[in-house]
Amino acid sequence: MSRLFGTDGVRGLANGLLTAELALELAQAAAAVLGHQNVTDGRRPTAVIARDPRASGEFLGAAVGAGLASAGVDVYDAGVLPTPAAAYLIADLKADFGVMISASHNAAPDNGIKFFARGGQKLDDAVEDAIEAQLSKEKPRPLGGDVGRISRFADAEDRYIVHLLSTMPSRLDGLRVVIDCAHGAASGCSPQVFKDAGAEVLVIGGEPDGLNINDEVGSTHLDQLQKAVVGHGADFGIAHDGDADRCLAVDHLGNEVDGDQIMAILAVALHDAGTLKDEVLVATVMSNLGLKLAMSDAGIRVEETAVGDRYVLEAMRKGGYSLGGEQSGHLIFNEYATTGDGVLTGLQLAAQVAATGKPLAELAQRMTKLPQVLINVTDVDKTRVSSHDGLRDVVQAAEEQLGATGRVLLRPSGTEPLVRVMVEAAELSTAESVANDLASAVQTHLALA
Repeated sequence: MSRLFGTDGVRGLANGLLTAELALELAQAAAAVLGHQNVTDGRRPTAVIARDPRASGEFLGAAVGAGLASAGVDVYDAGVLPTPAAAYLIADLKADFGVMISASHNAAPDNGIKFFARGGQKLDDAVEDAIEAQLSKEKPRPLGGDVGRISRFADAEDRYIVHLLSTMPSRLDGLRVVIDCAHGAASGCSPQVFKDAGAEVLVIGGEPDGLNINDEVGSTHLDQLQKAVVGHGADFGIAHDGDADRCLAVDHLGNEVDGDQIMAILAVALHDAGTLKDEVLVATVMSNLGLKLAMSDAGIRVEETAVGDRYVLEAMRKGGYSLGGEQSGHLIFNEYATTGDGVLTGLQLAAQVAATGKPLAELAQRMTKLPQVLINVTDVDKTRVSSHDGLRDVVQAAEEQLGATGRVLLRPSGTEPLVRVMVEAAELSTAESVANDLASAVQTHLALA
C-alpha cells in the first residue's frame, strides 16, 4: 500500500481521494499522536485549524473540526487564512498542533490536509507515519464534558497582520503595488497589510468564490499581473499562490522576478545589515547557477538541498540559518516564520525597494540568470539514473564542456516514470545543445525493456 502522506501532507481530489470520512479519521488520528500523546498534565489538547477558500474546504474543515473535537481536542477555527498564518498562530496561541486545509497552487477541485506540530513546525516523516498508522487503531472516544469544544478564532487575521507589520524594517509610503491574491487565502490579509505599511495597493485575483482559486491568476499565471503593473504604472507587483506560502514578483517593466532573484536581493540585504547567519543562504539544487555565482561575489555561501521546502527547512534548522527558499517563491525567514510565507516575503521585498530607493528591476540585477533548459524524458527506468556507468560518463563529459559557468542536473521524478534533464550554460544555444544530447543519452541508456 502506498504512503498516504505526500511531500506536503495528504492531497488529492476532494470527495475522490480526500473524503469527509478520511478527513475526520485523519483528525482523530492526529489528535492521538500530536495531542494526547504529548499532553501529560491532564488538560485537553488544543489545535488551530484554517483553510483556503476553495468550496470543498467548507465540508473538509467541518469534518476535521468534528474529528478533533470528538477525540477530545479543543479547536480554534481561524477560518480562511494563509498556510503561514496558521503556522504562526499555532505558536502564538501556544496550541499543541494545527491543521491547514489547502491544495496550495492546485486547481479548485483538489484539496489537501497538512498538520503542524507545536510551535507551527512541519512534521517529519516519522510523525506522519505515526498518524497514518493510527488510522487503523482505536480512536479516542471521550464522553460528556471531556469532548472537545470548537471556538471561532475571531482575531486570527488581525494577530497575523500585527505580526507581519512587526517584521518591517521600513514603511512603504509612496510605493504603488499590485497584489495578485490568486483568489486564494491571502485575499483579505495581504492587501490589508500592505496598506497598513503605507503602500498604495491595487488588487487582482482578490474575489474568491470557492471555485476560482488559482484560475489563470496567481504565482503560476503571471500574465494578468504583468499587464496590471504596466497598465497602472505601478512600482512592482506581488503574486501569491492559493495558500500564500509563496511569492513571485513583477518589476515596473512587467518582467518576472522569480524566487532566486528575490532570495538574492534579500540575502544581500541581510548580509549588509550583518544579520545573515554565518553568511549562508539555503537553496535547492534547482536554483539557477546564477544565484550561486552572485552570492559568491557578495561573500555569501549557498548551501544546497534536495528539491522541496521541507529539505530547505531541515537545513535551516540544523544550521540555524537566517534565510532559505526555492526558485518557485517559497522563502523562509527563520527569525519570523516556521514555513514559507508569501505575504512576509512580499513585504520584505517591498521594504528593500522603499529603503534603497531603487526600482525592483535594478535590485533584481544582483544576480544574472543563466539560460536554463529543462527536458522531461519519459518512459525510462528512472531508478538507474545515478548507477548507470555509461550515463555517468556522458554527464561528466557534459560538465567538463560547460566548465564553471554551466551545470547539469539529472533528477528522477518522484511521481512519474520520467527523468528531468536540466542544463544551465552561459549561452542558451549551448544549454539547448547539451540538454538535447543528454536527453538522447538518457533515452538510450535507460529505455524501458
